[in-house]
Amino acid sequence: MIDWSQYPNFSEREFRCSHTGLCEMRPELLEILQDIRNEYGKPMPISSGYRAPSHPIEAAKSKPGSHAMGVAADIAVSGPDALRIVELAIKHGIRRIGVHQRGTGRFIHLDIGGHGLPSPAIWTY
Repeated sequence: MIDWSQYPNFSEREFRCSHTGLCEMRPELLEILQDIRNEYGKPMPISSGYRAPSHPIEAAKSKPGSHAMGVAADIAVSGPDALRIVELAIKHGIRRIGVHQRGTGRFIHLDIGGHGLPSPAIWTY
């Protein structure tokens, strides 16, 4: 059970799977996100946190990805703030970063990896 009081700038609600309502985030990621948020000094809206294996995005994959493992979150951000988040993520040990800056769904994917995921890695959507 996660003690959400340790992450004062985040809530369980924003990390819950939009399909099932489950929230199986790994505390290791939440600790890093809170450290990044402390240094960043601005809100970091979570556009996607935990996604259950039955979530349509995960179910469409050959095997569930890092969101289904609770080791990834997407931060809604763009422009110069996106670069700052990437810089802080690298500083705080994030080894897998995805950048999506097209249309209205702009976000930075931050991922601590593990579970056989290639690392380090950076990609665009």
